[in-house]
Amino acid sequence: MKHVIKTINLTRHFGEGATLVRALEDVNINVERGEFIAIIGPSGSGKTTLLQLVGGLDNASSGNVILDQKNISEMSGRELSDFRRDHIGFVFQSYNLIPVLSARENIEYIMLLQGIGAKERRRRVDNILSQVGLSGMAQRRPAQLSGGQQQRVAIARAMVSNPSIILADEPTANLDSHTGMSLIEMMKRLNEQENMTFVFSTHDPKIMDSARRIIRLEDGRVVEDFVK
Repeated sequence: MKHVIKTINLTRHFGEGATLVRALEDVNINVERGEFIAIIGPSGSGKTTLLQLVGGLDNASSGNVILDQKNISEMSGRELSDFRRDHIGFVFQSYNLIPVLSARENIEYIMLLQGIGAKERRRRVDNILSQVGLSGMAQRRPAQLSGGQQQRVAIARAMVSNPSIILADEPTANLDSHTGMSLIEMMKRLNEQENMTFVFSTHDPKIMDSARRIIRLEDGRVVEDFVK
């Protein structure tokens, strides 16, 4: 089976000399299509750094990230930006929605950049709004939505362009436990029904319980990697 993600000796250091921080050290992981993975570990263990490197938001000190058979570590500038847009969906704990745009406009923004026509954009947005339980809220702006609803819009935005993988960095951190659980159940359902690949960086026990595979980091190294 082809891997969606493969990291090879992935390493990220910050600073130098006495201030050197080894955020990641020789990380080797493979992610196959349709997996639902939680990356866990204490604060400072390298979870967010790993997601940023895999998502092309940061550059490794050494090593490689292979995404859909392409080495994104060798890309730069426009090539990396376009590849990231077309292959990776991001979900952040702070939602990162554009305040002046409606839910519909936030969700379709990536598709606009991809040059997808208006009719297809509308069809996809209507479908994804229904899937994430936000039918009837397409015209609301972020300030008119609860935190849980904003995160649903963010998840819909990440998924609507059918990316190869969705990277979610502490997606339930700013939500109450009930809202967080409903979002996890929704993502689990989408994973199972649509075969979407999810990789979470998280401290949330509920995500850990739902994940089928756990990767534990300590001091920038993988110390445990198992399928439940």
